[in-house]
Amino acid sequence: MIRTAHRTIPLLTATVCLALALTGCAGEDGATQARQTPSASTSPKPAPALSAAQARDVITRYSKINNEANADRDRNQLETVEDGPLYAMSLSDYTETEGLPAKDREPYKQWSYDSAHAKLYIPRQVGGQDHWFAAALSDHPGKAPSRLAVFAERPQHKRWEMVSVVDLDSPKLPKIALDREGYATAVAADGNKQLAADADMLRTAVLDNFATGGTRTGTKVFTPTEASKRQIKVHDETGTRFGSQASTVFDEAPNRYEDAYALKTADGGALVLFSHTHTQTDTVANSGLQLNPGKDDRAWLHDVPRTSIRYTFVCNDAATVPAKAEPSRLIGYTCARTNASGPPVPTQLHRA
Repeated sequence: MIRTAHRTIPLLTATVCLALALTGCAGEDGATQARQTPSASTSPKPAPALSAAQARDVITRYSKINNEANADRDRNQLETVEDGPLYAMSLSDYTETEGLPAKDREPYKQWSYDSAHAKLYIPRQVGGQDHWFAAALSDHPGKAPSRLAVFAERPQHKRWEMVSVVDLDSPKLPKIALDREGYATAVAADGNKQLAADADMLRTAVLDNFATGGTRTGTKVFTPTEASKRQIKVHDETGTRFGSQASTVFDEAPNRYEDAYALKTADGGALVLFSHTHTQTDTVANSGLQLNPGKDDRAWLHDVPRTSIRYTFVCNDAATVPAKAEPSRLIGYTCARTNASGPPVPTQLHRA
């Protein structure tokens, strides 16, 4: 599990399983023994990334190893089941915990995802596509899903790893287009002209929600949802909490995690899962003031008062995008502080 700076991460469950039956078609020889060219209806379908049973095994393995790694904050072990932005977020949680005195560290509690009842979205793989699948997950059997995760195959490691997870604001999942065997269709997340917005446009809009409260692109790309309104609230409330004594500015930061994933939805649009990185910079209004780091900042700032503090956040986001020119819906996001830095004050001054 990871803790977030903007909100806490809950964990949940789903109840629908994918069918496993796969059918194959082969051409038949005619009287002349010439093989007919397969038609569109008889051509073999692209194979899925993996079977539903294999996907559930991946989820079970993740839960087991994640627990073992978290118990000792074993970064090398965690790396065998996590990658990408999720791994960066988990490492930040380890770092934050290690910055606390032992007496202030919360005991680790074992948990696991309910893999048997996970809602799986496994795409069929067209040549050259990466192997990945999405899953709506919970650690409480019988409850509706509240987390949407992406698992990707890492061929160099010969294993599947969770790369992204998003808190969902509603247990009602978008309706994914599934074929007769229950498999999904992956579509291009970037540069897809068949969608009202691609991952890059969605990322820009999310960053604008934090940076300006959505005044430039955020409220144009997204229709209001709990997730988008919450991002705007972070901008509005965080930016004014110091009054005249200090200012807060949100900004885009270099994003190492540009991979994005998209599944075709039943209405012809797509569910898009992507990541972004942003900063929050707090700065005192004059030299007679200082910013005093909180206990959760200790790992990075070591209780040293600062004149300015720059926090870096890595975030995972999920949005549903229509095929026609209409606003998209941000259905959830999860952020974690991954760094904090800033110049120390020369002397002990008044607090901001």
